[in-house]
Amino acid sequence: MAVTVKTFASASEAAGVLSSDRSARYLGGGTLVMRALNEGDVSISTVVRASDQALTRIDASGPRITLGAGVTFARVLAERDLAFLHTPARSIGGPAVRNMGTVGGNLFAPSPYGDFTVALLALDATVAVAGGFGSRDIPIEEFLQARERQAGTLVLSVSCTRPANSDAFRYRKIARIKPKGGSVITLAAHLPISGGRIAGARIALGSMAPTQIRARAAERALEGRSLDAATIAAAASAATEGTSPSDNALGSAWYRREIVGVHLRRLLSGQE
Repeated sequence: MAVTVKTFASASEAAGVLSSDRSARYLGGGTLVMRALNEGDVSISTVVRASDQALTRIDASGPRITLGAGVTFARVLAERDLAFLHTPARSIGGPAVRNMGTVGGNLFAPSPYGDFTVALLALDATVAVAGGFGSRDIPIEEFLQARERQAGTLVLSVSCTRPANSDAFRYRKIARIKPKGGSVITLAAHLPISGGRIAGARIALGSMAPTQIRARAAERALEGRSLDAATIAAAASAATEGTSPSDNALGSAWYRREIVGVHLRRLLSGQE
């Protein structure tokens, strides 16, 4: 089956084609689309590209940072102002994948991948998209819940607020092959502190559901409390509530449920 490649100067033109052609897929870094094509995915007949420089722009000068959808993980690692995202970026594949893989593409990566998205979910990111309904901003959680229906939209950028300090944001990926393997589980936590107590806790999990999810029960156990041993134990005990992991070659659903609380406890305690 022949595949047509269309390249546009603007993101809006590319978004228009994606909205009108169900067989079209956007090609950013290629780590997802090219793999699908090489494996014989006949649902893709048109590959759409855009040379719009806005898609590769980074704005990290203020408290609110914005990453163009085409920004690679290698570029994230090269930005000193994005130090809080270096650990998630470094956990994505090996050097070749980080040189190609993009922030926008990671939003669509299926389990057991999409680790950078776990970090963005914990940071309450907003996803800017363009498509049939025009340009708009979507909370990342809402975007992920409707991810399977997002094929006709083009992600333009992702933005989030920089953590107030280095201890407020934490990330951990559990993999059998380090650093480039798919995740057994991935965890990220954003724990703003006000008056010695947690205010606005967000815990995100990867490989614990079909898409990345928030651990809301664990968040409730943390909210308004000091980060002491009892609070951490309560959050760890609640970590599996609302999860629906699956079995795959990296681990069973049972195993994931058994270890997610253990690793959440270590993450919140600052243990390696």
